[in-house]
Amino acid sequence: MQDIFEELRDMRYLNWTKTRKSSGTAGSFLKAYDDTGIVRRYYKLSDYVTGRGIDGHECINEIIVQRLMRVLDIDHLEYRLLHATVVVDDAEYETWLCESDDFKNQGESKIALEDFFAAQRLAGETPLDMCIRMGWESTIYNMLILDYLILNRDRHGANIEVLRSKKNRNYRLAPLFDHGLCLMCQSRSEAEFKSFDVMDDKRVQAFIGTNSTKDNLSLIPKDYIREFVSSHEITEELRKMLCNKISDIMPLVFCEKTWEMISGRWKYLESI
Repeated sequence: MQDIFEELRDMRYLNWTKTRKSSGTAGSFLKAYDDTGIVRRYYKLSDYVTGRGIDGHECINEIIVQRLMRVLDIDHLEYRLLHATVVVDDAEYETWLCESDDFKNQGESKIALEDFFAAQRLAGETPLDMCIRMGWESTIYNMLILDYLILNRDRHGANIEVLRSKKNRNYRLAPLFDHGLCLMCQSRSEAEFKSFDVMDDKRVQAFIGTNSTKDNLSLIPKDYIREFVSSHEITEELRKMLCNKISDIMPLVFCEKTWEMISGRWKYLESI
């Protein structure tokens, strides 16, 4: 499935607005949408810093992570990486941005999991308890495994959404989305990529569990992890697929360290 489009597109017509950023780092994530076509399209940029411009590579991370999710059979929002010219704060930039479609079905509305939990929780329930009661445990367990593999820093309560059908009033979890703050998201230079410790248990923000993606694996039954690992393979073919065309955009060391992180953390899963 093609997910990188290299031809330069003129997207200076998009209007960008700031969105929630909870990683504690400087900068802003900018989002836009276009509803002039048959379906509404959503767009987002990598980290934007006033005075420096588009400074991050979160949109690149999104493509790598969605390729991994395809292999791991994890339901997710599909992004397309577009090479585009945009205007932010009256300045023009040639950059890479993510495009996606609406993941809601017709007649569905959405709510952040943190708000759903506040309205629906039973006495003494944790967010994980409620998700298990709702029958969503497999999705949550897959999410926790993924977040460990990619060191996702930002799984706050609005980065998980619940979809409600107006017709039958059923609830379902939305496909997983927004994985830009992962991998080496705060590194910029080749030297920073090279020195990054891919097994470091960095502090993260997580609505479900603790601030450690490694510790959050303990929330998953061991039999589930073993079955998950035995059902999937991390192979050399995956390595080639994850960084296909990414190495034309990012330094080679970025691709090498990305694979080192995913394969190294997968080996830890195998040891559980």
